[in-house]
Amino acid sequence: MKLTRSQCLKVITSANKSISMANPNDLVATSDPLPSWREGQIKSAILDFVQQATTKESKGYIPPGDRTATFDNDGTLWCEQPLAQGMFVISLLKKQIKTQPELAELPVVKALLKGDYSYFDRPEAMAELVRLLAEISANISQAEFEPKARAFLETATHPQYKVKYTELAYQPQVELLTYLRANGFQTWICTGGGIDFVRLISEPMYGIIPQQVIGSYLEKEYRSINGSNVIWRLPKIVHINDRAGKPVGIDRAIGQPPVFACGNVRNGGDIAMLTYSQSSPYPNFQLLIDHDDREREFAYSEPNNASLNAARPQGWQVVSMKNDWRQVFAWQ
Repeated sequence: MKLTRSQCLKVITSANKSISMANPNDLVATSDPLPSWREGQIKSAILDFVQQATTKESKGYIPPGDRTATFDNDGTLWCEQPLAQGMFVISLLKKQIKTQPELAELPVVKALLKGDYSYFDRPEAMAELVRLLAEISANISQAEFEPKARAFLETATHPQYKVKYTELAYQPQVELLTYLRANGFQTWICTGGGIDFVRLISEPMYGIIPQQVIGSYLEKEYRSINGSNVIWRLPKIVHINDRAGKPVGIDRAIGQPPVFACGNVRNGGDIAMLTYSQSSPYPNFQLLIDHDDREREFAYSEPNNASLNAARPQGWQVVSMKNDWRQVFAWQ
């Protein structure tokens, strides 16, 4: 079943409403809450886990207050080829390099400007990108930063698909988030990207309120500037929420392991989060998105196959985008 763009907006609106549902245990009012997922082992496993988690008589029952689900963002909820936040950094760099030409010599800058997506398959690449974003978006107020990010999101388009980055949410994942919330789960984004950037898209794209975004963040302070009190952005990273940093970020924000965790194959960045989820005292579920659909999205893997190698012995569910999703984007 394919959705039109207007129907997609209705799905997202429904997701927003589900956050404040009077009875969060109610199921999504549809015969199939996951229409963009093909019938098969993965879809059945998701439906069974949620059914068990919400049935009091079941051994898999999870109290509503402990139903937490964390999702990576790049490559898990939306397309990461190229990284949207990386393209935002490029838009800032083009102006910054004029006054700081030395920036052009940084390896991460060279990769961005050349469009070398493979550079970001490296485990250290996300941290380098976050540090660069912190440097070039610091020494301004938060009120100055947000309009720049919003302007990018409102105007920039994907180089291949020719649509805005905000139209690149994975439709099966939007449905999954909606389904989980309708069954009393809190849905969180746990991303290696900058928290201030992702908070701008979390609710309109996924129905996840900004307060439920966990991400990398820089130092800020409260200052008086020209007679006005502002939140001032400092060029210092406090936390990089990637790899082993993700469980730390989750603990800081939620205080316990999520019972449902979803990441993707690229550079091993979600292994720690999914492994941490398995330490929950409740029944738990791990989902790993494998990018193997060259026709509808992209096909890429990890040089050392770390994520897939971790998935097999630990019993994680591995999603084949090619075989398990009827469609990737709402407009396809």
